[in-house]
Amino acid sequence: MSKTMLLCSGQGSQYEGMGKQLLALCPEAEAIYQCGSDITGMDLKQLCLEADAATLAQTKISQPAIFTTSLVALKAMEKAGFTFDGAAGHSLGEYAAMVASGMVSMEDGFRLIKERAACMQECAEHQSGSMCAILGLTPQQVEEGCTQVEGYVVPVNYNSPVQTVIAGETAAVDAAIAKFTEMGARRCVKLAVSAAFHSKLMQPAADAFYEKIKDVKFSAPKKDFYCNLTGELLTDVSDMPSYLAKHIVSPVRFTTELNNMQQAGYDTFVECGPGKVLTGLVKKTLSGVNSMNVEDEKTYQKAVEVLGL
Repeated sequence: MSKTMLLCSGQGSQYEGMGKQLLALCPEAEAIYQCGSDITGMDLKQLCLEADAATLAQTKISQPAIFTTSLVALKAMEKAGFTFDGAAGHSLGEYAAMVASGMVSMEDGFRLIKERAACMQECAEHQSGSMCAILGLTPQQVEEGCTQVEGYVVPVNYNSPVQTVIAGETAAVDAAIAKFTEMGARRCVKLAVSAAFHSKLMQPAADAFYEKIKDVKFSAPKKDFYCNLTGELLTDVSDMPSYLAKHIVSPVRFTTELNNMQQAGYDTFVECGPGKVLTGLVKKTLSGVNSMNVEDEKTYQKAVEVLGL
């Protein structure tokens, strides 16, 4: 039986004007911007639709803005009759997926994102770190290469069989890039981020975040929810604040996630949110599945057509 997985975009996918065409298609999504603005204290509609790239690149802004746009895209699709059996996200995207799967209310989702973004921004301003995508080497080669350079650098995003992101101290990341180039990497692409996300250098953010969210209530997901930490179905929600704090300093095992989804019968993947990074990772990792993204009128209309809505 065919099963559909909702995927929610991660940090770095933001761009100017994101969500504008979707709001025109689904005016009901205005309530999402209003809810988020009331809770975060930021004008999220103005930021998503009008802010420049430099403004959107700030962690404290990009995280709530991407989260909002993912919910807007999902709202537009649900208005067209879209349903899904499971939800997942890449890093930041897990928060929109948690709302979509019924684990937290939209209001609590915005509260979580507000605190996460602030804690990570604060941490980034007090430590020097870098991230780099390594293309054309296997995850095992990247793991091995990281052990051969001085300083702290580790694989943090297992994105596809041929793309792994590393993070760590800037000097160590630069040394690793030289090592991977020597090993035959096709490309090494420095990411436009201000810190070494998903590494131990973010521990101060994880600790501060936990204290801010330890009393937030979570429910068991009403849909399958696949998580970044293990790449498997999340079944225990008894201590989600600890999980989400650990999530900030742990690798994203997205390739494992995708493989487990396919083995469970998922054959249609719909990415809701800005960009199409996750759609591309599905195509690089899995064969024999349908994958599409929804971020504007063109992609919305194509998804509606392909899904037969």
